[in-house]
Amino acid sequence: MIADNLKKVQSRIDAVDIKNQVTLIAVSKTKPASDLQQAIDVGQRHFGENYLQEALEKIQALKGQNLIWHFIGPIQSNKTKQIAQNFSWVHSVDRLKIAKRLNDQRPENLEKLNVLLQVNIDDEPTKSGAKVDEIDELVTHFENFQNISLRGFMCIPNPNNGEQSFKKMAQIMQKYPNLDVLSMGMSADLELAIENGATFVRIGSDIFGKRA
Repeated sequence: MIADNLKKVQSRIDAVDIKNQVTLIAVSKTKPASDLQQAIDVGQRHFGENYLQEALEKIQALKGQNLIWHFIGPIQSNKTKQIAQNFSWVHSVDRLKIAKRLNDQRPENLEKLNVLLQVNIDDEPTKSGAKVDEIDELVTHFENFQNISLRGFMCIPNPNNGEQSFKKMAQIMQKYPNLDVLSMGMSADLELAIENGATFVRIGSDIFGKRA
């Protein structure tokens, strides 16, 4: 079933992704390693996890399979060390303090940690993310870090306002030609996100089924 679901999601992406630029991230939070293995067996390599402890268990259980792990959940300061040690990508950097900790705690024997600045594109009080008017200053600070590389932005738009939010993110992206990744779009709205420049889509329920 998971293999079939992946195929369906990939064909939805291919139908819109004319430039072949979109990477599918299978969001596997709350799902067992055995479910991930089914996806791995048909070629899925990128996995997104929200909860650190659960993610570390899966990373251990599935190691040696050349997987690329993305941390996409909220980050508390006491979690940055293990995130910096175990992930290739972090989508949810929302303030300078977290970026600095990830930079300082990234082991020197690993490649630079790829990070995305999470943007609170609709300025919702309940959501994490930098405000739009903070982006310029934050991007400038990232240039000083040696062990992390700012690659672009991530957002979780208000579902009532998705298209508008995606368009705003596309405009922000144009201001930073040296950044190349826009992480936006989930099961319900991946087509809209891709039409507006998404290069990562984060798909959970349409691959693994509804979460318990």
